[in-house]
Amino acid sequence: MSIAAQRKALLRGLASWYGEAFDGRATASGERFDMHAMTACHPTLPFGSLVRVVNLRNGRSVIVRITDRGELAEGRIIDLSYAAAEKLAMTNSGLAPVVLDVLSRGPR
Repeated sequence: MSIAAQRKALLRGLASWYGEAFDGRATASGERFDMHAMTACHPTLPFGSLVRVVNLRNGRSVIVRITDRGELAEGRIIDLSYAAAEKLAMTNSGLAPVVLDVLSRGPR
């Protein structure tokens, strides 16, 4: 498999979301989590990275900023804020197959 194919494979997976139970708590970046902001948790991307998330079920997309870090359940590649999940129309299902497009990497 080529490096480009490996990279694309790593950017596909399931998105989940988190909201009210974490609203106002400190994130790994030190920011307060705001469930109404367009943010996300990713296990490796630098804080401040901007990522386009495309819901493969309906084609909707959002741009989120990485503000949190954490272990995600197997198969999941990103954990979105409630606001981002709502725009992707995935709050009812809780999970959605997505593709991530890293638009810019935050400072290391």
